[in-house]
Amino acid sequence: QVQLVESGGGLVQAGGSLRLSCAASGRTVSSYFMGWFRQAPGTEREFVAAISRSESSTYYADSVKGRFTIARDNAKNTVYLQMNSLKPEDPAVYYCAASIRSYTRRRNEYNYWGQGTQVTVSS
Repeated sequence: QVQLVESGGGLVQAGGSLRLSCAASGRTVSSYFMGWFRQAPGTEREFVAAISRSESSTYYADSVKGRFTIARDNAKNTVYLQMNSLKPEDPAVYYCAASIRSYTRRRNEYNYWGQGTQVTVSS
């Protein structure tokens, strides 16, 4: 079992950048397929990005492709989400999640979740 704690959220102007971190404990993140999701008020939690165990493959939602980058540092047991060119439609609570599957974008196929970190974008 792994415990996940997100950090790095905050308030940023449109066009700005934030880097979210997801620190794991209990087990190493290298054991899991790792993803980021987000949920805005009144909406369903949606897939943002994911990264394979080997770090060789990354996956992105169309809405963030080219602006967000997911990365993992297995030595630090941490997964990151670098968010650039933030837009007014990006504000949400961002969640880190771990799946025992080798690949998935489906939130119900992730086994462990963090508590989330709030991202707010001012126009």
